[in-house]
Amino acid sequence: MPPTTGSRILRRSITRNRGRLARGTGLISLHQLAEATVPVLIGVGIDRAVAPGDGTALLLWVAALGTLFVGLHLCYRFGARQLMLAIANEAYLLRGELAAKIVHPRRLRTDLRAGELLTVSSTDADNVSYLLDYVPRIAGAITATAVSAAVLLVVDWRLGLVVLVGTPLVLVGMQFAGPLITRRVTEQQELAGKATALATDLVSGVRPLRGLGAERAAARRYHDVSQASLRAALRAAGTQSRYLAFSTAGSALLACGVAVLAGWFALDGRISVGEFIMVIGLAQFLLEPIGLLAIVPSWVAEARASADRAALVLGAELLLPPGAVQEQKPEPDLVLTALRHGTLEGLDLTVHPGEFVGVVTPRSADGEAIVRLLAGGVPPGEFEGSILLGGVALHDLEPAQARAVMLVEPHQTDLFTGTVAANVAGPSPADRTRLLAALAASAADEVVDGHPDGIDRHVAERGATLSGGQRQRLALARALLAHPPILVLHDPTTAVDAVTEQSIARAVRALRQERTTVVVTSSPAILAVADRVVVVDDGRVTVEGGHADLGATHDDYRKVVLR
Repeated sequence: MPPTTGSRILRRSITRNRGRLARGTGLISLHQLAEATVPVLIGVGIDRAVAPGDGTALLLWVAALGTLFVGLHLCYRFGARQLMLAIANEAYLLRGELAAKIVHPRRLRTDLRAGELLTVSSTDADNVSYLLDYVPRIAGAITATAVSAAVLLVVDWRLGLVVLVGTPLVLVGMQFAGPLITRRVTEQQELAGKATALATDLVSGVRPLRGLGAERAAARRYHDVSQASLRAALRAAGTQSRYLAFSTAGSALLACGVAVLAGWFALDGRISVGEFIMVIGLAQFLLEPIGLLAIVPSWVAEARASADRAALVLGAELLLPPGAVQEQKPEPDLVLTALRHGTLEGLDLTVHPGEFVGVVTPRSADGEAIVRLLAGGVPPGEFEGSILLGGVALHDLEPAQARAVMLVEPHQTDLFTGTVAANVAGPSPADRTRLLAALAASAADEVVDGHPDGIDRHVAERGATLSGGQRQRLALARALLAHPPILVLHDPTTAVDAVTEQSIARAVRALRQERTTVVVTSSPAILAVADRVVVVDDGRVTVEGGHADLGATHDDYRKVVLR
């Protein structure tokens, strides 16, 4: 069961890396202990070797100091190695969990957009893992402060008392800023995620924006969101910088107080020269651990804000119910009964095994609703009616099994960074003959024939190096290569010319000769090769028949298809 709160995520980060964290924390604490011992050795060496003028004793104290430096160096080196491994491991595990939840086959119920989810699974996951760096820092700082206070108590109880009383006062005073920092950092991360999401949308839709002449409006919108993100970042940075300034000033004043008091005691003869140098060294050394203890709450606040955002994803409900049926008929039929969703008003449609059916929707919203339902992206409670595959309800099938039986290729599809072959065949290597046949059937062979790398031609992210028609044909080739028992296509040829469209229509019909195919389209070339054409208007089937018959007898059909 994944943790559903930020606090639980942070606690789990510590517990599942406890081995490396314990070793690293122990070594870092030893390093800080050795660091605190350095001024002690110097002060004692001055009193016992320099003041009496004993050269032999001086060499021994220098050797001891050198050994101490070797020890503290090794402690830090191996301690930091353990901690870096723990941080990298936690970031890897958390990113994997977030990515698995985001791309779960049953889909995630969340208001976060793609860009925001990307920010959570990358930046926020890293921020959470940094907690494993803060824990040893806190332990080391406490060790250093405690050792320094103990030494000062031995030198003079009043010096130790200043550290023992002053340190908690500085830390308590800084705690009040923690909730404010958390709020500011959370706001900053949310707005940064929205800016990333909008940028992703604009980049993917730049061509339609140019076609509509809406580049300036889109740029203004992004400018507004980006400026809001910038203001939030500046507010968070300002809060953290002021916190850092106060924490640094508090720790510096405390160290200065110790140094001034030690100077007074030295002039008064209460402590020796060596003890005075020891105290000054410890006062200087205390600046770092006390300052770190004061600023750690701001770091933890940032990690907590990121953990809260990660918990929103890990704790989010899945949109679709788990399927109970594992097996299906080899060639199932598709039956839609009394479907009501969006603009659909009681749609009834039966597609028999092996049938090629064209679906014409004068209102584009009807076609989009049909494709959305068949893709399984609408949970049962959000539509009425039933969708049966071979007599089994679509949502009673496991998502992977449902996709294996019925593949829905939407109008807007994605291509990924890689080669043409990888985009069409996916991670599993496909038979070259079948791959080339799918490319030829979709007229995507020209994408590879005119390129020296052939099917190994590089494809940039989102297919940015290809035209709209090339991307559409590669997506169609991918669907054809999968060769599912039922294939649903939505306007697969809108970006190709009429001649190519006719070639694709004939090739798809030939390739899908014994398999069920449903194409939501108004393309006369595709409808001409269909066994049956169904017209869906006002949310229900209004007429069906052959393409030629409907073109000859129905004026509305001619207006939509033969315009």
